[in-house]
Amino acid sequence: MKLSKLFSAVIGTLFVTACATDPVPLDQSRPSALLQQATVSAADCASPQALPQINCSDTVTASFDHNGKLWIVWVQQQHIYLQASDDAGRHFSAPVMVNAEAEAVAAHGEYRPKIKIGPEGNIYLTWTQSLEKRHTGHIRFSRSTDGGKSFSRPVTVNDNVDVISHRFDALAVGKNGEVFIAWLDARDKEKAKAAKQEFNGTAVYYAWSGDGGASFHPNRIVAPHSCECCRLGVEIDQNNLPVVMWRHVYDGNIRDHALSRFRDWNTPGPAQRVSSENWQIDACPHHGPGLSIADDGRVHGVWFSGAPDRQGLFYGHASDAAAGFSAPHRFGNPGAKHPQVLAEGQRVVVVWSEFDGSHNLVKLIQSDDGGSRWSEPETAESSLVAADDAFLLSHGGKIYLSWQTAGGYRFRAL
Repeated sequence: MKLSKLFSAVIGTLFVTACATDPVPLDQSRPSALLQQATVSAADCASPQALPQINCSDTVTASFDHNGKLWIVWVQQQHIYLQASDDAGRHFSAPVMVNAEAEAVAAHGEYRPKIKIGPEGNIYLTWTQSLEKRHTGHIRFSRSTDGGKSFSRPVTVNDNVDVISHRFDALAVGKNGEVFIAWLDARDKEKAKAAKQEFNGTAVYYAWSGDGGASFHPNRIVAPHSCECCRLGVEIDQNNLPVVMWRHVYDGNIRDHALSRFRDWNTPGPAQRVSSENWQIDACPHHGPGLSIADDGRVHGVWFSGAPDRQGLFYGHASDAAAGFSAPHRFGNPGAKHPQVLAEGQRVVVVWSEFDGSHNLVKLIQSDDGGSRWSEPETAESSLVAADDAFLLSHGGKIYLSWQTAGGYRFRAL
């Protein structure tokens, strides 16, 4: 497991250190629950005979279905594996392989497979397939229509199949089962280069399916001039329409954030500027935004800026497209990074990563009034061993924390 950060165990957190062939109960009477299986080494994970084990993966992505079943996906030796839990992470099923044929699945940093479950129970996965040239890839898609027992043969979603950059996929599912996939795409940059024209950044492209992923409409552009290597924020709003947030390259190499609210599934809205830190940098910071939309339609965003006089993590919200975003709320200590946000009614939770000199921390703030006022920062998790960034998801009015560490996968309610 090659994770970039260090972490240690926290009381009251669930750990899953390896993938068992049968569901394994965790002893909840102990201060912290840990599956009683040996820690695996890098050599063990690399062995051709290695069994699928979650501890061999740097990343874990989680999602609830409408019945409250928790689904997780992770990567080992160029294969994606799926597991499920009926009791919010206390027990997990045996792993199911998604892609029968091995391929280079990007699963590190801001790359990772995505999972969403449709209202009909279909399971949808996307990921970036790395190609032979540096910074190139394809956007891949697979689905299960039998409750995760089997998956369709993966298909490439980007209809431009040149060996160029199609990367940093994001996935959302509509209320009627629409499947929406957005990504960063270099096709327009390559066309401009061939014509000896300037083109800053790449572009945000998308495709969507109205038949549960059986087919996709042609690729369309959301906006040109996106930052090349920052993850996207994608959600479905209260009107069952996509909303996309990204780091945009403005004139003068200013790399601040923008947002598009779709007018219908075939028509992205104009790029709305989220904030104006005016961070001028001729490089991609690999640090994309987080996005969440509450039931009342309020859009909540979090992001990072490295501008000399406006450096750090920020939160903002917008209830009306015409009114724009609220004044940014800065949070986190120096070095804070990779924030996530999730709104559940009027409750809004934000988590991010920090390092205190010996432990890497998952820090947290929350609001009970839709993001107007915030609690003091607190430490939600801490660890001495390597770990990924933390993520948020919700079901049944509760918000949960999902966190992959070298000491085991952690999942708990906040």
